[in-house]
Amino acid sequence: ATAGPRSFSAAEVRARCAQGACLVSCHRRLYDLSGFVRLHPGGEQLLRRRAGTDVSAALDGPPHRHSANARRWLEQYYVGQIEPGDEQVRPGGAGDAGGARAVVEGPGNHCLLPQDLVDWQKPLLWQVGYLGEKYDEWVHQPVDRPIRLFHSDVLEFLSKTAWYVVFMVWTPVVLYLSWVSYTSLAQGNTRLFSSFTTEYSIPVHKYYFPFIFLVGMILWSLLEYLIHRFVFHMKPPASNYYLITLHFLLHGQHHKSPFDSSRLVFPPVPASLVIGFFYGLLRVLLPEVLGLSVFVGGLCGYVIYDMMHYYLHYGSPKKGTYLYGLKAYHVKHHFEHQKSGFGISTRFWDYPFRTLIPEETFKKED
Repeated sequence: ATAGPRSFSAAEVRARCAQGACLVSCHRRLYDLSGFVRLHPGGEQLLRRRAGTDVSAALDGPPHRHSANARRWLEQYYVGQIEPGDEQVRPGGAGDAGGARAVVEGPGNHCLLPQDLVDWQKPLLWQVGYLGEKYDEWVHQPVDRPIRLFHSDVLEFLSKTAWYVVFMVWTPVVLYLSWVSYTSLAQGNTRLFSSFTTEYSIPVHKYYFPFIFLVGMILWSLLEYLIHRFVFHMKPPASNYYLITLHFLLHGQHHKSPFDSSRLVFPPVPASLVIGFFYGLLRVLLPEVLGLSVFVGGLCGYVIYDMMHYYLHYGSPKKGTYLYGLKAYHVKHHFEHQKSGFGISTRFWDYPFRTLIPEETFKKED
């Protein structure tokens, strides 16, 4: 026979809080968020400040409603039941000694996790294509667990990357190519439209390099938006095994497990192929040095984007800052508004393309 859920007394809950645990409860169901609280917008400071409120308020960052996915996410941290009669007993407020975080009890719906559609003990990449029409809903129900894609240990290793690897690999490239671009422009041989006419061609001086570099960064931010929206968030046909598999490889894996730290940035090996393609494209469209200057600005924009994306998942920005709001915005994209909110390093392009997450979704329910 399967054992029932474990029961926790109020005294035991207080003791665990005093040892540094972060516990919340809802309808006598107890959840241990100790490992997750730092990743949530607002994080530990917010839970301390809201001790004694209901579970929805305790988990809010900037005031917003919680989606069904957020409540489903909570069930992953279920550890047991509060003993009958102890439901209203709390460990006290945020200022209590002993490091107590919060044990809260309040109204609200809780949802049990449904039976999963894949075998998590096996590589997922070859399984997801068989989900068919169930894939789109499944991939947008996030979980907090690592993903294995390949049977091969070598391929699996190449598909994972620590955040600092991106910085270490591409920052020297950005610095070197910036120096090459600037010194090449300083020779005074670069002219715009010289392939069409020599009489009306425009000289490109070395002092223009910072502005050309900035143009490259702006172009990257637009490209980032377009790729995220139209490639990463394409809805593959339910009948096409290969397109479903490709979608999961490109971006679906990230939406299924948004806090898998080894899959938050683009691995350098496949990234170099994509970066090489765009370099070649700019070489065809623009004079060599001008194309290189735009390219290096775009490459810098990419590095900033990848670092920003990692920070939005694992950083703890201070409340009221730009990054704090951007983190909450990106979490909304993952948990509730997967078809909008495509900006990561900036929300700018969500405005003209009308994919901004509505402000009212950040307001707390009455």
